Amino acid sequence: MKPQIYQYGEPFDLERGGSLPGLHIAYHTYGSLNGNADNVIWVCHALTANSDVAEWWPGMVGEGKLMDPERHFIVCANIIGSCYGSTGPLSTNPTTGLPWYRSFPEITVRDLVNAHELLRTHLGINRIHTIIGGSIGGFQALEYSIMYPGLIRNLVFIASSVKISPWATAFNQSQRLAIEADPTYGEDRPYGGSGGLKAARSIALLSYRNEQTYGSTQQEKDESRTGDLRASSYQNYQGDKLVKRFDAYSYHALTRIMDTHNVIRNRGSLGGAIGRINARVLSVGITSDFLFPVHEQKLLAHVSQGEYTGMDSSYGHDGFLIEAERITAIVREFWKRTAVPDPRARPMTGETGGEKQPALRWSRSA
Repeated sequence: MKPQIYQYGEPFDLERGGSLPGLHIAYHTYGSLNGNADNVIWVCHALTANSDVAEWWPGMVGEGKLMDPERHFIVCANIIGSCYGSTGPLSTNPTTGLPWYRSFPEITVRDLVNAHELLRTHLGINRIHTIIGGSIGGFQALEYSIMYPGLIRNLVFIASSVKISPWATAFNQSQRLAIEADPTYGEDRPYGGSGGLKAARSIALLSYRNEQTYGSTQQEKDESRTGDLRASSYQNYQGDKLVKRFDAYSYHALTRIMDTHNVIRNRGSLGGAIGRINARVLSVGITSDFLFPVHEQKLLAHVSQGEYTGMDSSYGHDGFLIEAERITAIVREFWKRTAVPDPRARPMTGETGGEKQPALRWSRSA
């Protein structure tokens, strides 16, 4: 299913200065907005995903799933800086008439939120029942809850952090160095930096999984083998796979965006930043996560007086993308435990002749 494109024709000011002359935001929706415009689940995608959440998060969208189009209005918007339809390095710079490539402006996580806030207004959404995201998606979901606290009832924050750690930044910089070491990246041309992107993906995989995962899936069956090892082939395969569907200039830009994540910036303190949140907070950690260890999710739960739930998974950081049934059970239990109904109000049947559904009743736990 192709994304819809929202076009914003005014200059879009950026946190670090300057502006974009306009925006394209690619997005997918599933289901229909109810009469109160509040049966919304807003999904914030991870690094190289797109706006088609049903595609990249299998098992999460569909009849009877956590995100059910028969009951929910599900929205996922591609972030600016990406190469999946939203404004990014491959978009045309109107000043030069050429793609931005390396000259694409510096973007922050807060810019991503402000861009998607334009889309929310365009879609006529009054409230967001649940905003959910993992990894860089968690960055966005958290910042959205801080920047626009009156909009969001529930924040589901998975395998993420309140600010980028030195450890995660080191992985990001290592990936950028790999891209920059490819001389074609500096040529500002289509498919520039593809070799570097392949190497960057190989580095990233080491942070997404862990020794246990590789030990169980890439172990050699032939003890006499000395070359062309399974783990090497796997790294090559995953690198080639990303090169076929993504772009080095966007990847470089998105890792720089990740490095801007710090909810404390210009807010005085962590307590001051998190104290702005009105949403109920569910923070989910994956015990084998090598990139965003569980202490980072526990910190948000503690400071926000929210809830923390740990999830055992052998898949490391990627567990949030793979363990759909377990994520579903955790979120449903959270909705139930905090006396927040699963948003079931049906959409109005039309402008005339349709009955407006009664407002959902929301209660806060003490």
